[in-house]
Amino acid sequence: MAQPPDRGHHRASSTSRTNGHAPLYRLNSNQSSTSIFEEVEMAHDELFSGPIAESLPTSVSAFSHRRPRADSTTSFTYYQDEDEPEISPTFDDERHYNDERRSMSDVGDFNFGDEDESEADIENGDPDDDDYILHHRRSSTHSRSSVHARLLRRDSTTTNKSLGGDGRISQKIYMVNEDLTIAIAGFKTSGLGFAAYALLCICTLGLSWLLLRWFPRWQNQWGEFAVMDVDKKLYGRPMSTIFGSSEKGYMMDDDYDPIITELRMLNYRYVRLYFNQQKDKFIMFNGWVDPNWIDSRAVRAGIDSDEKGLREIVFGSNLIDIEQKSISRLLVDEVFHPFYVFQIASLILWSLDEYYYYAVAIFLMSFGSIATTLVETRATMKRLREISRFECDVRVLRNGFWRYVSSSELVPGDVYEVSDPNLSQFPSDGLLLSGDCIVNESMLTGESVPVSKTPATEETMYSLDLAAPTVSPEIAKHFLFCGTKIIRARRPQEDRDGDAVALALVVRTGFSTTKGSLVRSMLFPKPSGFKFYRDSFRYISVMAIVAMLGFIASFVNFLRLHLAWHLIIVRALDLITIVVPPALPATLTIGTNFALSRLKKKQIFCISPQRVNVGGKLDIMCFDKTGTLTEDGLDILGVRVVSPATSRFTDVLSDPVSLISAPALQGGNMGQNSNLKAALFTMATCHSLRSIDHELLGDPLDLKMFEFTRWSFEEGKQSLNEDDQDQGSLSPSVARPPAEYSDLLRGNNDGTHSPPLELGVLRSFEFVSQLRRASVIVRQFGKPSGDIYVKGAPECMREICREDSFPVDYDEQLAYYTHKGYRVIGCATRHIPKLSWVKAQKMKRHEAESNLEFTGFIIFENKLKPTTASVLNELLGSNISTTMVTGDNILTAISVARECSLMKKTAHCFVPRFIEGNASDPKARLQWESIDNNAFQLNDQTLLACHP
Repeated sequence: MAQPPDRGHHRASSTSRTNGHAPLYRLNSNQSSTSIFEEVEMAHDELFSGPIAESLPTSVSAFSHRRPRADSTTSFTYYQDEDEPEISPTFDDERHYNDERRSMSDVGDFNFGDEDESEADIENGDPDDDDYILHHRRSSTHSRSSVHARLLRRDSTTTNKSLGGDGRISQKIYMVNEDLTIAIAGFKTSGLGFAAYALLCICTLGLSWLLLRWFPRWQNQWGEFAVMDVDKKLYGRPMSTIFGSSEKGYMMDDDYDPIITELRMLNYRYVRLYFNQQKDKFIMFNGWVDPNWIDSRAVRAGIDSDEKGLREIVFGSNLIDIEQKSISRLLVDEVFHPFYVFQIASLILWSLDEYYYYAVAIFLMSFGSIATTLVETRATMKRLREISRFECDVRVLRNGFWRYVSSSELVPGDVYEVSDPNLSQFPSDGLLLSGDCIVNESMLTGESVPVSKTPATEETMYSLDLAAPTVSPEIAKHFLFCGTKIIRARRPQEDRDGDAVALALVVRTGFSTTKGSLVRSMLFPKPSGFKFYRDSFRYISVMAIVAMLGFIASFVNFLRLHLAWHLIIVRALDLITIVVPPALPATLTIGTNFALSRLKKKQIFCISPQRVNVGGKLDIMCFDKTGTLTEDGLDILGVRVVSPATSRFTDVLSDPVSLISAPALQGGNMGQNSNLKAALFTMATCHSLRSIDHELLGDPLDLKMFEFTRWSFEEGKQSLNEDDQDQGSLSPSVARPPAEYSDLLRGNNDGTHSPPLELGVLRSFEFVSQLRRASVIVRQFGKPSGDIYVKGAPECMREICREDSFPVDYDEQLAYYTHKGYRVIGCATRHIPKLSWVKAQKMKRHEAESNLEFTGFIIFENKLKPTTASVLNELLGSNISTTMVTGDNILTAISVARECSLMKKTAHCFVPRFIEGNASDPKARLQWESIDNNAFQLNDQTLLACHP
């Protein structure tokens, strides 16, 4: 057992601090706020960490494999301070998580070397102080009397009540992405205890080993645990290069930034935890950010070979390589399950009773079951490993020169070429530095709609938070997720800095990437307790009790009859095998394997066979609407715009010619900024389409909308710097109408010829599900003015448009089309008399999407898939309820539900509406009305039907 490093020379009193130097590393660059819950001093070779979940469960994985007692004979207790309530970290939402993390980012709140402040002073601090440590853990400025004696020993002489008199130190860490709290404690194995354990196993012929394997709580007080070795690697660099600076404004000398000669690390579930000597604790290493990542231009130089070697020690190789269980380990896990041990005992018993035929039949069945399970589990693990592992050659900038290296050699800080034609998918998580990309993120979202990526800005670099559970939408548009496929990668428009290629910065590698997190979630699914399993084991337990009672009764009866001892034992034990059938697990496994083989023929793979039984217990299924129950594509029924003369909607205009040739409806011509022209321009510019090999790709709704206009679209190119004020070097996306419509749209009715109409998209705000809308800032070439065009859900139009721009029949027409099952999109616009490119780039989204004028509706037709109704009826016939989940208008959803028989066409359906206040008003009142006849209502208190 290697002794922990002495930390005495690293400490310093508060009087020795000096000011005047900025920290070398941002604290929040690698500090995980989720790891600070309890003070700890850890420096041992092996640790307990729990709980551990099942990985790739087999048919008998209900009893998870546990490490034998030989690896741990110590007996100790998990302690908690008597005056310190147990902290159960909860994160209500991501905002709360970010607030907590921001409170930690003030490194001045952390006192790492101060020994003069007492624990009482810290505990009695100002309750208004926003110090995360005060709320969540004791001060780390002292070492709980164990600086010189850190090993967990029963003979510890410390008197600190928090030690419980046993000299233990433990730690809890909350893993946000896994939603799991683990406890870590150092230990060492007692030689005397191991000898006693080995003697017990020998004397009981291995029965003690089996019982402790099946009932881990008899083995240790944690129950579920894993034993891991502490990895040690030579490092020789300051602590701040890993954990960030410990003080704000203090010198980074040896006291505050000691040299780490030996790096100590745990690898739990493919997540790395590093030991911080100053804090005496392991810190989850999931949010490291280089302090130099604040200038998108400066990071383009990449790193040198020496830095690469040091970072490879810290981060490991860039591989998602799953460790496969050996055949022998899988066999032991399967054979030593209680059911199979019971089967083996039954086979021996039947053989002694000369009951050979049944014994052989059960043996062959069990052997086939075990072999099939091993083969299926091994094949599934191999397939998952092949899917997860990816390695290719990448063109990387190292030491100022470009070279090809294996993607497994990438480390955070590397800069590689994205526009390399040989690169088909991103080998790591990264930020786009130059150029632009279109990627397919269906691996993460399930949506095959191409997503555009633009170069990161300085603001993006500064706000990068890799410890957050998810990537924020503001950063996601610049973030390249590992494993996502590259549809197109273009070089930057200009070569001001000599960058002739699209560049990306590596920020996360290996299992720390988004793909790695996805793989971990498959390997270690959240434990789920199903009533089906609990009831099954309760049944077996009851039958076992009945068997034991029968065994006792038979044993006594056989003694009374003075039968031979061997016959008494055989007959009494045989009764147990009758009540609890040994063939039950083999039978269940065979049934499960047949189900798996049938699923596999339909290209459905299951990594957890026991979930097949759960699938048979389903009683409800939820479906998305668009693309699942209905067709992927949508057809445009037409457009209805607002007529200023009548303040009502016009008739349905079913083709673009109607929009151009009907100016009389607007009381003017198309040269004016009319609602007709605004609706057409919205459809031509407000979309997320991209041109790939002269073919437009994007959201099906956007694609159908643009095809309706019959315009052409030329995708622009990104500038290297969004703040570039040289408009001559810009190439925005351009939409052009057919040549025969150009003069009409310009308002030239006198036959004179004008330059072709071209609409340039200066800036776009992509669709956000929370806002339910998207918008663009457009300028017509040759004019100083510009326009803002917005499309989105009709429900959000009230928030962003002027009230006087809505027609009087707005609600009536919206209810009509949604009631018929059509999908309705609202359009709005605002004219800007003078608009420059710089002004467009500086405009905030809330500024652009405000004080708009409502222009009209775009009405889409979304038809049911031919097989929808039959499949739903089949599910209903199997007593499986069906539900539709959608973000579309509620009346549209009800119409589709009636069409596909999710609900009866004659059934009353009630929807709420506000009669007082709004959604943000706690005193608001709702009124429930039938969509077919508003005379039928529900009581707003009891939701019971009221008499009309």
